[in-house]
Amino acid sequence: MIWNWGREMSKLFQKVAGFFTNRTMVGMDRAGNRYFARKEEVDGIMKEKRWMAFKGEDDPTSIPVEWICWLNGQRKRAPTLEELAELEARRERVRQNVALLKKEEEERKARECSTHKIINTDKVGGPDLKSFLRQFPGSSEGGVNQEESVATEGVRNSKEKEAKKAKEVPESTEPTGSGQTFRPGTWQPPT
Repeated sequence: MIWNWGREMSKLFQKVAGFFTNRTMVGMDRAGNRYFARKEEVDGIMKEKRWMAFKGEDDPTSIPVEWICWLNGQRKRAPTLEELAELEARRERVRQNVALLKKEEEERKARECSTHKIINTDKVGGPDLKSFLRQFPGSSEGGVNQEESVATEGVRNSKEKEAKKAKEVPESTEPTGSGQTFRPGTWQPPT
């Protein structure tokens, strides 16, 4: 197999020459970075190659998002200067709105703290011990007379007796009643 050195060098030279002559500058960003595109045939298909040249140091953080999208093929057209200016103005408005919201949030928190301080500095009363003791019959400090305590004791004893009686009779889980007194939808299962 004979290697055709001249033909291979010719292709290589054409590619190198085409790289410099066939490129078109698509645009420039505010940082001075330049963006280029070139159409070339790859495996019989025309494809567009896109790249950029940094102005000065290579700083990837200086590339605007819109140009990154164009380089990656997410945008068909390169961003225009008007579009970039409009987007930058919008970003600035968003920054200002965020700063304003943060300021309003700080002011709101300061107001809440000042009102909480006022509430917290007031004397907070605890439970009234005398009214608590009055609930129990027979307490010496409650101030309840003996007749009231006997009456409440009788009520308490009758309730306890009813509870014991209810426990002795087992409750049925089935509804009870005759056909004459039964009303649909009234039966509830025991809890």
